[in-house]
Amino acid sequence: MDATGRRYLMCRPTYFAVEYAINPWMDPTAPVDTALAVRQWETLRQTYLDLGHHVEEIEPLPGLPDMVFAANGGIVIDGRALAVQFRDPQRADEAPAYRAWFERAGFEMYDPKHVNEGEGDLLLAGDLLLAGTGFRTAHAEHAHLQEVFGRPVITLQLVDPRYYHLDTALCVLDERNVAYLPEAFSPGSQAVLRRLFPDAVLATAADAAVFGLNAVSDGRHVVLPRQATALAGALRDRGYETIGVDLSELHKAGGGPKCCTLTLRKGEASK
Repeated sequence: MDATGRRYLMCRPTYFAVEYAINPWMDPTAPVDTALAVRQWETLRQTYLDLGHHVEEIEPLPGLPDMVFAANGGIVIDGRALAVQFRDPQRADEAPAYRAWFERAGFEMYDPKHVNEGEGDLLLAGDLLLAGTGFRTAHAEHAHLQEVFGRPVITLQLVDPRYYHLDTALCVLDERNVAYLPEAFSPGSQAVLRRLFPDAVLATAADAAVFGLNAVSDGRHVVLPRQATALAGALRDRGYETIGVDLSELHKAGGGPKCCTLTLRKGEASK
């Protein structure tokens, strides 16, 4: 298996907190250690650097405790960046901040037509755009995605509110394969996934619950929560190299490695 060098965008969790509840993992009454969250994030960032990837950073803004989840800030393919429109007003001000970063970096910008939460629900697998819906990104936005990126869009219906974004229930491992939790999807979407990825790695409910599928793969190395032990073993059995990280503080807001990581795909930043 071949690793591909990646360019990522991340946001330091300087202002991370759980101040509201917009998914089932968030409990504003539970204590949060922001300093620990920063240390865990720094370990994730260093892991990418050690693997030879390039990491860009966007400046965190006060009052936006979920801005650390950079995957929700947009989607970038072939130098084109589609901005986002969040479902929840608590996160709305993140959208212009990320859009401004893409513009400064020289990307060709497109605005969403409907609610769209970036790589949280939109994952590139080879030439296919896997597009989640059911809780956040609107199904109507999927047609717009196809017009912007000129790639086939596969709609996948999420049915479990714990897995409110596609990247909490499915991980793209390489251009040909994925790992996913079948019961997070509708019966029809499960059938589509079986047809598209007959050799997919199927996660256990226990590993999904620790955000094991909220992982980042470069085609050979898979960075995932260290608590997802069965999934890590299944990936190694398939020939992938796994690297476990601890993002337990960020998990309190419903986030993991992929939530913190937006992929900036080639063709980007010519200015």
